[in-house]
Amino acid sequence: MAAVAGAEREARACAAFYGARGLAGLVLSCLRCLRQSAGSTTKRCKDKHLEEALKLSRVLSKGLQALGEAEVQPLLRCVLAFQMEATSSSSSFQKLEQIVTQLAVGKEDLLAREVGVLLAGLALQGEVLSPEDLQSVCMFMEESRPGRQHWRQNLAPLLQCLATTLHWVLQSQPAPGGTWGYLAVKACLQLFQALPKDVAPLAWSAAGKSEALQSLLGLLLEVAWGKAPNKDTRLLAGTALSMLVNTAPQPEHGASAMLALFQLPDQGELKFGELAVQASPVLEPDGLEKLVLTRGLLTCCKMDILSCQLESFTHQACLLLDVVFPALCALTREQKDCHYYCFQACALWLQRLRESLPAVWRLMGTRVLAQGTELLEQLTQLVWDNAETPVEGVSEFIHSSFRLLLEIYHLECQHFQDQERPLYQQMLQRVVSMPWQIKARYVPLCAIVPYMGSQQVLDAYPDLPQHLLSCFSTNHLCPAAAEVYRALVRQQCAERQDGQRGTEAALAEQWALRWLPLLAPALRSPLPILQSNAANHLLAWTLRQLPAAQEPLAAQFSGWDTASLRAWVSLLKVQKSVAGALPLQGEVLERLSCCLGAREEGIRLAALGLLCCSPSTNRPLSGTEVRLLREFLPLNLNCDSSSFRQLLQAAVRKVLVRLRDSSLAQLRGKAPQGAEPGEGAGQLAQAVGFVEWLLQLGITSLSPGSSYQRKKTGLLLLAAILETCTDTWSPERKKGQPPRTMAMLLSYARQSGCWDFFSQPNLLALLSCLQDSTNEIRDLSSELLVRYFPSTLPEPIILALFQLAQDTLGSPRVQEAEAGAVLMKTILQKSDSGTMKSLALQAKAAPMLPNRGLCFAQHLLHVLQEQYAVACQDLLQAAATAPMHGAIAALRRCLLQVPEVAASMRTAELAQSWQELLTRLVTTTRDITSFLLAALQSQKGPGADEQAAAPSFADMGNAIGALIALGKGQGQEEEEEDSVLLSEEHSLILTCCWVSVKETGLLLGGLAERLLAPALPAGSQPLLPLAALQMAARVFQEILLRCRHWGAVEGCSMGFTKFCAALLNHPDVELQAIPQTMLEQGLEALSGPRSSSITRRAAGFPMLFLCIVSGEAPAQARPLLTRCVRTLLALATTALPQDWDQTLDLPQVCALHVLQTLVRGAGLGGALLRHATPMVALALQGLGSPCWAMRNAAIQLFSALTSRLLGQPRRRVEGCPMEGVSLQAFLGQHPKLGAVLLGELGTAAVPVPGGLRLHPALHAVLTLLAQLQPGADGPGSPSARFLGPLLGLAGSPIYAVRAMAAKALVPVVPLPRRRGLLLQLAQLLPAVPGELRSHNTVHGRLLQMRALLAPAPGTSGLSAEALRPVALQLEVRGWLLTPAQRCPLLRAAFLQVLALLPTSFSPSFAQSIRDAISTELGSLPPGGKPGCAEPQVGSAVLHQTMARFLCSEAARLADSEWISAVCSLLRQPNPDVQLAILSWVTTGEGGTCEELEKALGLTLLESLGSVLRERRDKEFLRLYLEALLHLYRDPSSWSQEASRKLQGSSAACLEMLLHMVEAECPGPDLLFQALCAASLLLAHRFEDKDSTLVERWCMALEECSRSASSEVLRLAAACSLQTAGANVVQRCRHTTCPSLIPMALRLINIGIHLLQDEEREVRHEALGFASLLQQDPSKPLRGSCIFVQDNVGITGLLQLLLAEFGEHPETFNLLVQHLPILDLRGIVEELEAKKAASLYREDEPNSFAEPAVLAQQLLPVLLQLLEKVPADSSLHAAALRWLAATGPGVLRDLRYCQHCWSQEAAACWGMKALGCAKLDVAVAVLLVRARLVAQALQVLGESAAAVPGLGCSTQELEQELELVQGLLAQNGLAPTLSQGHVPAESEPPSGAA
Repeated sequence: MAAVAGAEREARACAAFYGARGLAGLVLSCLRCLRQSAGSTTKRCKDKHLEEALKLSRVLSKGLQALGEAEVQPLLRCVLAFQMEATSSSSSFQKLEQIVTQLAVGKEDLLAREVGVLLAGLALQGEVLSPEDLQSVCMFMEESRPGRQHWRQNLAPLLQCLATTLHWVLQSQPAPGGTWGYLAVKACLQLFQALPKDVAPLAWSAAGKSEALQSLLGLLLEVAWGKAPNKDTRLLAGTALSMLVNTAPQPEHGASAMLALFQLPDQGELKFGELAVQASPVLEPDGLEKLVLTRGLLTCCKMDILSCQLESFTHQACLLLDVVFPALCALTREQKDCHYYCFQACALWLQRLRESLPAVWRLMGTRVLAQGTELLEQLTQLVWDNAETPVEGVSEFIHSSFRLLLEIYHLECQHFQDQERPLYQQMLQRVVSMPWQIKARYVPLCAIVPYMGSQQVLDAYPDLPQHLLSCFSTNHLCPAAAEVYRALVRQQCAERQDGQRGTEAALAEQWALRWLPLLAPALRSPLPILQSNAANHLLAWTLRQLPAAQEPLAAQFSGWDTASLRAWVSLLKVQKSVAGALPLQGEVLERLSCCLGAREEGIRLAALGLLCCSPSTNRPLSGTEVRLLREFLPLNLNCDSSSFRQLLQAAVRKVLVRLRDSSLAQLRGKAPQGAEPGEGAGQLAQAVGFVEWLLQLGITSLSPGSSYQRKKTGLLLLAAILETCTDTWSPERKKGQPPRTMAMLLSYARQSGCWDFFSQPNLLALLSCLQDSTNEIRDLSSELLVRYFPSTLPEPIILALFQLAQDTLGSPRVQEAEAGAVLMKTILQKSDSGTMKSLALQAKAAPMLPNRGLCFAQHLLHVLQEQYAVACQDLLQAAATAPMHGAIAALRRCLLQVPEVAASMRTAELAQSWQELLTRLVTTTRDITSFLLAALQSQKGPGADEQAAAPSFADMGNAIGALIALGKGQGQEEEEEDSVLLSEEHSLILTCCWVSVKETGLLLGGLAERLLAPALPAGSQPLLPLAALQMAARVFQEILLRCRHWGAVEGCSMGFTKFCAALLNHPDVELQAIPQTMLEQGLEALSGPRSSSITRRAAGFPMLFLCIVSGEAPAQARPLLTRCVRTLLALATTALPQDWDQTLDLPQVCALHVLQTLVRGAGLGGALLRHATPMVALALQGLGSPCWAMRNAAIQLFSALTSRLLGQPRRRVEGCPMEGVSLQAFLGQHPKLGAVLLGELGTAAVPVPGGLRLHPALHAVLTLLAQLQPGADGPGSPSARFLGPLLGLAGSPIYAVRAMAAKALVPVVPLPRRRGLLLQLAQLLPAVPGELRSHNTVHGRLLQMRALLAPAPGTSGLSAEALRPVALQLEVRGWLLTPAQRCPLLRAAFLQVLALLPTSFSPSFAQSIRDAISTELGSLPPGGKPGCAEPQVGSAVLHQTMARFLCSEAARLADSEWISAVCSLLRQPNPDVQLAILSWVTTGEGGTCEELEKALGLTLLESLGSVLRERRDKEFLRLYLEALLHLYRDPSSWSQEASRKLQGSSAACLEMLLHMVEAECPGPDLLFQALCAASLLLAHRFEDKDSTLVERWCMALEECSRSASSEVLRLAAACSLQTAGANVVQRCRHTTCPSLIPMALRLINIGIHLLQDEEREVRHEALGFASLLQQDPSKPLRGSCIFVQDNVGITGLLQLLLAEFGEHPETFNLLVQHLPILDLRGIVEELEAKKAASLYREDEPNSFAEPAVLAQQLLPVLLQLLEKVPADSSLHAAALRWLAATGPGVLRDLRYCQHCWSQEAAACWGMKALGCAKLDVAVAVLLVRARLVAQALQVLGESAAAVPGLGCSTQELEQELELVQGLLAQNGLAPTLSQGHVPAESEPPSGAA
């Protein structure tokens, strides 16, 4: 603050000095910019003002050069004062340095004197420099030339001050997370760097030796050796020491000094030049000091020092090779929390070696990395180990390490003319041997390509394209795979150009031969992730490198199927971004329109991106692009995908930027890029009109009756408009600021009557969103209001909002109370002092307070205290009418989220007032928390004794029952009956307690974070004194120890973590002690006896520990975490008591639960991995405990550890490992853990002579190993030790152990060794029955073979030729499949192994397999009972395995005999075989074989009638129908032969299926299949005589499609509609039988209902029906039907009704049924009544449907139907009946609306009405009905005059309707677009119509 005061004082003196002089204007303007910069809180604002000041200084400089020094001195002194103030910001300091240099041109001596005067007070002899002083020293040393000159002249006192400061910092340790020590070390570093010639004599000359520098050297050593706990400070100290070494006059002296540093722990004294430092006892090595020295040396040490010869070695040695590299290898082996820096040091070492190669060659005289040398082997292994270690942020280090290693190797081979280069081939072989899921393999692959050539790499690795394709469907592998692709293509192009100088077309042709089979399927893929990654990572780069590749790609995507369109749009988008323009006409326009209406979101987004993208932002939109956008946007506002909405906003933002920039170019008189001459005015009007239309579209989407999806999209569109098209400058944003000439465009638009962004209707629409039930809508609308709208809202609106906020804060519903909190925050931010005085604040002194934030907080605190008083009297009443969580949430938002409040807290004059308020707030929350927790424990008031643990649920139930009885009156307690469900009173009290407790934790944690972080004014008291913080700590402790509700615990823990972090990183030792003391108390309580059980994983108790240790700074050594984990491990390993009570939690169990919570904590991350080995050992030990609670806790801990060790799952695909970590890499990261796992395996593998011995931890170990990946085949691999024990487990008597041991074997065996092990396992199988000794062992070996043979996802496995020897061994042991082997499970396991080797057997053995299966299955009698007298265990498994094998072979061979055999088995009434075949069909195990599918489908159709009649089993029938539907999933698969197979039984089957749906209750799953099967049959037999069946089918669809039906039934209706609905409707369109038309109408009506279903899957299935009806029946389909988007589908169905069935009277009646009839008067009266809100509110059956929006869609269709009334008598009668039934009610409601909204009383509830969804829907539908009534009156003419109750003409009704619409719009209700959604192309583009 002193610097600020000094700068302001100098500014005032400067202004006074120049006030009457000639340069006064410029000087004052410059001073104003400097003051604004100093007062700004954001960097962009500071830089903006300083840039303006710099421009002024350039003008001032010329005038100042003519003045004397005395006249220039005040301005220089003033700027220097501001520069001293800006030392915390490097950019601001540099700008000010430029300014002062500019002003001092010709006055450099004056500037030097002023800088000397300014800095002279910093380095006073023997004084400790403050952090601010150190920052000034650093900044003037680094950025200021006069500053460096001053320090050069005052070097001795500066050194002394730095030594004094660093000594004081190390002794006092002011703050663990503070920057004091860091800044002191940084100052030393910059001193050595900036003044090396001045420092050198002080260190290396005996005459100039400096005691201060010697002392400083010793202190830096202490820092590097761990005296400073901050890791960053220690690393910086290493760099400073290296910089000091650089000052050595001779390289040998510097190398000798650095060698002494590395050997320091072994020596008593360090000799550093002429400086001598004694090795202090404080230097206790912890391993990190080697990293500090190594990294510092590699970062900045001079090359000649690193490579010069070391005299103390007997051989030719240098620092780089003989000192640093061994240290680096040792570092990577040690398990420290510094992997990132180790990788960085490794990459730096290779870089320095690359730079110093010539010097090293001269020194050694030979190759450094010669083949077979120990250095090359160690270095290669080091790089590979680093690559396989998953650490965030090190990918660039790994990439550069491989690149540098190969470059060094290449340079050495070149230099020494060595042609043999085996390292390349070795590295490539290692890459090929690794599984494709391991990311580390792709980095070296990129590095190898330039040296080996693309063709050699691809020849050695033929599976690479397929593996890359698999990588593109896995996000974390995609970037690495893309780099490999680019490297190969780049190399191919380079080779082609070098060799043949080929043309671009030839290069593209060569590219297509190799890479088109990779890229084309990826772009056509239905997997969004694969398609997106291929388009973004491959396609764009490819077309930029090879533009000619566009032609072969376009030829691949010329079809009209969905996949082709998806790929085509991606191709066109990239082409447009490269070429700049794309003509939208002809087939391109037709296909693009099709894509914009497609069902798939990815296609629609890609098409939208194609419309919006442009290489330049000032290219205007064409008329076609604008038209397509106007068609597209209204139909895509209610998409339920969050990512779709975000990408839609991004695309619209691009459009708005283009419109804005092109319009500004037009206004500036410049023709924008791509604009035609003479089109400027039209394009300008089009741009303004489109933005206006988009604004109205966004506003109309915010009505309360809209769905969440539509509101969110509308708000995102509004945000894009306000960001782009206003002149609001957002300092926190780096990009996207408005252009300086934006005001010119705004003026033009407003003159046209457009762009009134902040109008009253827009304001009211956003205010309605503040009442929404979701946080996202409330927060986003509040942000838009605060950021863009005028700073103060109109007073009437503020008053109404305040009343609404007061009411909603008292709501028991959490969403409404949170809405009240957002309203309060918004009111505070959008009101001024005058408005604040008008509010009815409860605090008497509140309006008199000097600050409105303080005033508002005072009011909210009074509200909270009053609610607390009510709760003390009657908690039930308070929970219903005045719960406290709303007021606490409002306080949290107002105190923590309003920048003006935070700024006022830092002002000195308000500090005391804020301190008093905050202290009272903490006290109040303490009282509330104690009261609520005591109330749930049947205790009375905050003074009750606290229990050590949370109450049981039974205790809470009794306490709440007593509170309810007290609230209702004592006499009612006996009348209540016990109920399983909680009553509303119970829920009221629980909600009030838990949510209030949660909000309290968030509030207190946020306050500590906010108030303890910033520096307070000098001399002021802390806003939260120590007593208040201790009180808050007790509140947190009480909540976490006495609370059971997980939501409350979790919410509170978020605040507690912030609280602990703020305290632990504060410089005050007393504050640091608070969480430390809480941790000790928690550990003590954990080990003590318990009086009750803590269930729910120890409830909130573990969170207490997690929050405290998570608060430690990540850069620290984390002593609290270490202390906590060690104590917990010691406690958990203590012996259990002999007589433990199972109803109480043991301390050991709680310790395990706490450890599990710590492991799962996201904030600890890698810090906890240092303790992974003892925790895994503990968990495995706990699995064998006799206590069930210990075993339960241990398995949870082991699960958490597994997730932490292997990383979070990247991709959830069956059979694909969660994380691509190889076993070798895993053991390399945790070497001690390998011994633990191996010990468990070894113990379990030892045979026990006495019988079975259980190993409880074995399965857990095997599960962990099974989740790893196989690694590379290297010598001495640590995974080889696991092979023996795992093979030994094949004989385990427990099946689960054998199965999991087989899975665990896969990562242990590298791919190259897999064939040998398979051969060994095959040879161990018994060749004859007499050799069989153990069934378990044989079974286990077969399971192991099966696991090794199964190909990994994305790979093809071993080749058939490679497996031929294994197959030969299995042929010899073929008896295992025959009845000679009496165990069916062994036979099944053997057959499963054979199934994985189908192409490796000889033909004779393949025939023998088939004969054995045929014999076995052919001998089965009906019912599946085997021929032997006694059933065998596992025979069903054998028969099912055989059936599946037959199916797979039939599909593979497509052989008619095999297919006939499968169909024959399906006809046999054997349930096991039939179920196996049916499940094989439904799961699609064997891919697709058209011949087999056709045969199976015909077989199923042939037996359908008998199966439906028998109904032997529901599950069998469900599977049978599912298989039938699967086989005929494609309509084209049905043939005439299929119809003949039914042989006239189609009607009977259909009858039985419909009867099952109508009269039986088969369950939803079977009902789904039955209805879909009935639809399948109906689709292929619909004749006039079947009208009764069709009628019944329609009724079944109507019943299933109701919103109240289950999702499965609605999905069945949608699937059935897609299957047969379109056929039925098409038949009805062309029929001569009028009775069939109502069925078509009913089906279309069902489709409209289902297209509004809340489940996306249901809507997508219903889209098939709508899409098929939109196809032109006279034209063949283009490939396949393009499914349209749901809103497009609804529009298409409405247009179909209008065009085909508009003359039918039922059409009008059917459509008006979609207009809901709501009681408008009742809704308004409910709003006026101000009833107390209920905790529960009935949810809508369909939250996705939007009746108001649908009514607007129906309006034009209904109006066109009414226009047909005069020409159709039947339609005339229907319209007249509807008018008579509806007209009078519509007229009454219109007049009621006019009455309500034209009187003053509406102001009382008008703001509440803004957020009422029911009212919005009622009003919107009323206006649509009124429009229809007016049209009906007009078309019916005289007939309408006879309708009773109307009594008005069309003109009168329209006038009344216009009046009501105006009143509603004035009050923010029923907003509508002033234009149609899709205007005609001939309409002007203006949006003001």
